Amino acid sequence: MIINKNLFIKEILKSLAKLIIAGVFIGLLKKYDAVIAIILLLKIFHNIYTEIIKPKTNKNWLLLVGMLLTGFGGIVGETWGVANGYWQYHEVTRELPLWLPFAWMLAFHYLYKLERNLIPLLINQSQKNKIILAILLALILPAFGEVITIYLGVWTYYWPYQILGVPLYAFICLVFVHMLVYSILHAICKKYKINDVVFN
Repeated sequence: MIINKNLFIKEILKSLAKLIIAGVFIGLLKKYDAVIAIILLLKIFHNIYTEIIKPKTNKNWLLLVGMLLTGFGGIVGETWGVANGYWQYHEVTRELPLWLPFAWMLAFHYLYKLERNLIPLLINQSQKNKIILAILLALILPAFGEVITIYLGVWTYYWPYQILGVPLYAFICLVFVHMLVYSILHAICKKYKINDVVFN
């Protein structure tokens, strides 16, 4: 199924290292949600500049659409979850930290970029295999990042059936949000005949 296992593992390890750094960064600065928000926003601007503004051709507008959709969907879910007491953020003066929508936007970019790097390493790059890869990545990696921030006291889930502080429902929600955005972007690519390695 994989052309180059060493390169595949290297990409996964690089992505795990990024998750650990991001989780520790948010965990250590959790009291300063405005500072985290500014830094994450700067990272978003950097991504937009690198993939949309700077290139003369092949400007990746899907990246911006995906980040906006994920940011919106994420903040709707966060508002619902906190309002219903399913989870709670700690050591901030507001119910929802200012950095939340930007973290969701960057989560899309993180998964998209990883999928974009891994798909060419698959022997069979069928839509089915792309979907399986997307589901597995969305199921495991965001939850791994959540475990780090949970253990650093950023928030607590109150849903039952938890694995290392992350409830089964959260795994389902993370996959749902990612696959909903995935489906929308796939439909956009199909309608406008956009060639994208992840969503074609």
